[in-house]
Amino acid sequence: MLKTTLLFFATAVAEILGCYLPHLWVQKGGSILLLIPAAASLAVFVSLLMLHPAASGRIYASYGGVYILTAFLWLRFIDGVKLTPQDWLGAAVIFTGVLIIVSGWAKSV
Repeated sequence: MLKTTLLFFATAVAEILGCYLPHLWVQKGGSILLLIPAAASLAVFVSLLMLHPAASGRIYASYGGVYILTAFLWLRFIDGVKLTPQDWLGAAVIFTGVLIIVSGWAKSV
């Protein structure tokens, strides 16, 4: 389960980075060259998503939960926005759901 969870986090970071770099270009006046690593990051995202060892619906459902937690961590540590207790609680509830879903994969394969 740890390997799968870490793979989800790597996948989420690749997706967020692939979207964040164009944001820096368009909204923050960054270089258009940011689109090159953004495209590479999105290609890594797709490649990582294909490595997950379960039926696609389960992957996408559980990945969505990890994405939410990762987005909150990005918001806090990259964007510098302080999260509310409700943000942390919601992320904990969602991540608990991810762990429940992932723990059932071995039984359903």
